Amino acid sequence: MEFFEIYDKYYDRVRRFIVASLRDEWVADDLTQETFIRVRKNLDTLKDVSKLGSWIFRIAHNLCQDHFRSLKRTSWNECRLDEAKDVFKEAIVQKRLEQSEMSSCVQDVVKLLPESFQNIIRLFDMAELSHREIAEILDTTVENVKVRLHRARKELRALLEKKCTLEVDERSVLVCEPVDNGKK
Repeated sequence: MEFFEIYDKYYDRVRRFIVASLRDEWVADDLTQETFIRVRKNLDTLKDVSKLGSWIFRIAHNLCQDHFRSLKRTSWNECRLDEAKDVFKEAIVQKRLEQSEMSSCVQDVVKLLPESFQNIIRLFDMAELSHREIAEILDTTVENVKVRLHRARKELRALLEKKCTLEVDERSVLVCEPVDNGKK
């Protein structure tokens, strides 16, 4: 497969995954670009073409992890995370994110999950990867991915029931509103 075919096929899914992971459109653009630079640079090293998708998402996942590590080293990490949250909330109104299966309220609740659960939900539900692809990205077994996804969804469901009211809108998008704890 030619590089530009790969780019066209995977760009939107990779960018959605990175935006969901970082909650910062600007950094997501940079990391998406860096992902495809690395794909193009190292495409000839890929031995099994059937693993192309998981290989690309592994690159994107690693770049996100590198980004988070660099944020942890800075003293203004909390400020950056608040800025990233604000940018994400603004970006959610854009059509591409409106069509996402999760609203900003659900995204806020997902952030309350442990990082391993957040990653598995983003890879499966947002990046639309298979269990096998996720197992390759996270360097684990398919069974482990299924168990982690089940546990992540169970914990997410419990948090959503506690913190939100849920309904499906006319676009078949899950919409939730935070529960106002100040009112009965």
